[in-house]
Amino acid sequence: MTRFDGRVVLVTGAGSGIGQAIVARVLAEDAQVIAVDISAEGLEATRQRAAEAGYAGRLRTFTVDVSEEAPIAALIADAGLGDTSLDVLVNAAGILRSSHTHATSLDLWNHILKTNLTSTFLMTRDCLPALLRSGRGVVVNFSSTSASFAHPYMAAYAATKGGIQSFTHAIAAEYAKQGLRAVAVAPGSIESGMTRNPGIPEDADMTMFMKLLPAIGAGFAGPEVIAGVVAMLASDDGAFVTGTEIRIDGGTHM
Repeated sequence: MTRFDGRVVLVTGAGSGIGQAIVARVLAEDAQVIAVDISAEGLEATRQRAAEAGYAGRLRTFTVDVSEEAPIAALIADAGLGDTSLDVLVNAAGILRSSHTHATSLDLWNHILKTNLTSTFLMTRDCLPALLRSGRGVVVNFSSTSASFAHPYMAAYAATKGGIQSFTHAIAAEYAKQGLRAVAVAPGSIESGMTRNPGIPEDADMTMFMKLLPAIGAGFAGPEVIAGVVAMLASDDGAFVTGTEIRIDGGTHM
């Protein structure tokens, strides 16, 4: 498929997991990709993966902390988005931290909020002019099944993901008449670095996690299943989808 031929796609969190899988998927569909991550090492792995597939010529990488204003402003300038168009923004950057809510420090709460929710706001805000210039701009934000279903020990994380869903609805309505679409995806039961070591408290009641197992398949799915859905939503195949969230969890929360 060549659904992204001639289109520019910016992906945050592109150095690992789902973000890296999305970069690989849209490159395979002929996109010009701007890959952003806080980890230079992770971006190098993404670049090597693209080179092995023969797509390195359509990939640019930028090491950026997307939870801070100044680095994002520099990114917009360095990537040439100050006066050109951007077709797709995928806000995949985020972290998962777990703790008892009564033991969650304000510093940890603020760190999760800044990394997940504030970064999504800042990237969207600063990319909106370029997205609107496209006339067919798409924002894909990352929520989680934790936004709508109880995930123990993840209250701070869940709060950020619920905020991302609400933010997505708001911008979808605000900019619809200017051709912008905004959609949130809500993954669950996906294998990634984030879910491999979520930092569950040592005294956690693990029986509460039994309800978080997928109904189909042999266990957690790989990040490529999310990348396929994101590619659909960001392409013309998703042209009538906006202002909503898509749950992708193998039936964990039927």
